[in-house]
Amino acid sequence: MRVLLSTFGSRGDVQPLLALAVALRTLGVDARVCAPQDAEFVKLFADADVPLLPAFRSVRDWLAEMWPKRATVSLPQAAAQVMAAQYEAISRAAEGCDVMLATGLFSSVSAAQSVAEKMGIRYVHAAYCPMFLPSLEQRPFEYPTHPLPRDVTDNKVLWDRDVHAMNELFGGGLNALRASVGLSHVDNVRDYCHGARPLLAADPVLAPWQPSLVDGVQTGAWILPDERPLPADLSAFLDAGTPPVYVGLGSIPAPADFARMSIEVVRAHGRRILMSRGWAELALVDDSKDCFIIGEVNQQALFPRVAAAIHHGGAGTTTAAARAGAPQVIIPQLGDQPYWGSRVWDLGIGSAHDGPKPTAQSLSAALAAALSDGTRARALAVADTVVGDGAMRAAHLLIEAN
Repeated sequence: MRVLLSTFGSRGDVQPLLALAVALRTLGVDARVCAPQDAEFVKLFADADVPLLPAFRSVRDWLAEMWPKRATVSLPQAAAQVMAAQYEAISRAAEGCDVMLATGLFSSVSAAQSVAEKMGIRYVHAAYCPMFLPSLEQRPFEYPTHPLPRDVTDNKVLWDRDVHAMNELFGGGLNALRASVGLSHVDNVRDYCHGARPLLAADPVLAPWQPSLVDGVQTGAWILPDERPLPADLSAFLDAGTPPVYVGLGSIPAPADFARMSIEVVRAHGRRILMSRGWAELALVDDSKDCFIIGEVNQQALFPRVAAAIHHGGAGTTTAAARAGAPQVIIPQLGDQPYWGSRVWDLGIGSAHDGPKPTAQSLSAALAAALSDGTRARALAVADTVVGDGAMRAAHLLIEAN
């Protein structure tokens, strides 16, 4: 049995697929991943001895090119470009495969589903956040160009409206691609790409989901065990004083002056600072010994040793901090990050900033709440409930359904 796992996205999209690939290979399945070949991903897959087949280009390069154009290139235009390019890349990667699982950008997912249909491969969709899968328990994701009406409270009506929104945003590009490769027109692009039984790779406590409008399965988050030791200089910094506050935004661009403001706020609370450069290339403002800067490290080893984690609210970082019992301050920037902020707040395991651009006052208030004894106790209690074997659960489901 050969399985292709496909995505186009940042580390939060790619690493869970590696976790699933490792689980599948443990069960004797020939699993490989089609994803961007950014240097950090190439190393990640080489260390795990899992084949990484190339997506159409580096996601970091693509984001650097597209971010300045976001005011002039519409979502339908960008999506159509990704669909066409990903169709070619996924087609090459899918040769000889029996099953395909796709996640990440919807434009990449729609290309993958079309490849699977063209090649006669069984297809499964996976999401990392329940807000992208229909349920009567929640409102759908809100696209900026298609705001949800505030006076409508019937979630079934909103999810029906979501079909039309996604057809307008993605239908033109998808159906143009399909016509070019001899496939039929799709009237409902959302449900076509979700497939018959999507998987939700999110923890049921952090992200509860009732699949009332779709026959899906929640597996738990796909977590890749990380046995790497922390770098010696980082360990020395951690050992030299009280637990620091972690600050990092992953692959997300930073608000203006975010690094300086964060350092000043954390210092005002009498805490040391551990700053992650991330793709925003955050930097320290001075050479004081109360600050330390890091690149990519083992969060599973790091987060149990921090006083709190200030971050962007990506699914992976939120789950890693929750699993470690680290109180969180989420500064949501885009996509599903406001959702994860709301869940952290609702569970009492941290704070969620209202909007993407904190002030010193608003960040300080959020951090004060996260550093309270009650938040720490609640975070430690929730940590014991986080499911750790979601990838293996998903692997068994893929094998059993084949």
